Amino acid sequence: MLSEPQIIPFQFETVNLKPNDYKSEVKPIWCPGCGDFGVLSSFYKAVSELGIPPEQLVIASGIGCSGRFPAFCNSYGFHGVHGRVLPLATGIKMARPELVVCAVGGDGDAFSIGMGHFPHAARRNVNITYIVMDNEIYGLTKGQASPTSPLGLEKKSTPYGNVDRPLNPLLLALVSGATWLGRAFSSKPKEMTDLIKQAIAHKGFSFLQVYSPCVTFYDTYNHFKEVTKPLPAEHNPADKAAAMMYAMNEETLYLGKYYQEERPTYDDAYSGVRQKATKGAYSFDKLMDRYRR
Repeated sequence: MLSEPQIIPFQFETVNLKPNDYKSEVKPIWCPGCGDFGVLSSFYKAVSELGIPPEQLVIASGIGCSGRFPAFCNSYGFHGVHGRVLPLATGIKMARPELVVCAVGGDGDAFSIGMGHFPHAARRNVNITYIVMDNEIYGLTKGQASPTSPLGLEKKSTPYGNVDRPLNPLLLALVSGATWLGRAFSSKPKEMTDLIKQAIAHKGFSFLQVYSPCVTFYDTYNHFKEVTKPLPAEHNPADKAAAMMYAMNEETLYLGKYYQEERPTYDDAYSGVRQKATKGAYSFDKLMDRYRR
């Protein structure tokens, strides 16, 4: 059983809204049956149960089917360029630390062109939530193998079988320094909603991998129903070695909260830097005088 999330001390008064209050007037245009519908529905429910005012919520996205996510939400949103969602979300959080910032992406956007940004956002412990909808395929560009596609997969870009070993996103996040780590399946909305709530409530870099099947180009619903199961009830999320052991299991794909720790966030650390830089001898007028002479 998932424990209730510890609600972070929001810098605003929470509101009493329903999931429908977070829906925009833009209707989702994903393929019927896409797992992303489940993620979006759980996201609506999670932010409503946390009581986040829409004007205090920002959703950033990159390119791919998941990139449309912000348009479907009654909140602030920024549809960025391919692979750059984490620098975008980091910039938003650093400029407006009082806002709740969520980044969304797919396995291609996150672990291919955007791969270089992932470990740095994790190690810096930027206080954002990163939800990656992993369908193990490039869905928007019509079904090529992605960085998480299994070995041997025969698709348009790999007609004779995929020879690239897939990345393990959970292990990558864990060794990079993510302070909250979880995995969900879009066909289990209740559990996914609880995990999204916990990820947002955590103060630090939260990473949630969601198996979100693409029914058009790589329908994996039955596969994930067979190979996924909840993490053992006795698992301690503070045990990094245990989290790594469960993440390394390729036969059983465990769902739930893998790991959580508390450490200073990136915006907190920079707040201290600003205080040091502006303390004592610093004077804006003296600085400008150097250029007036």
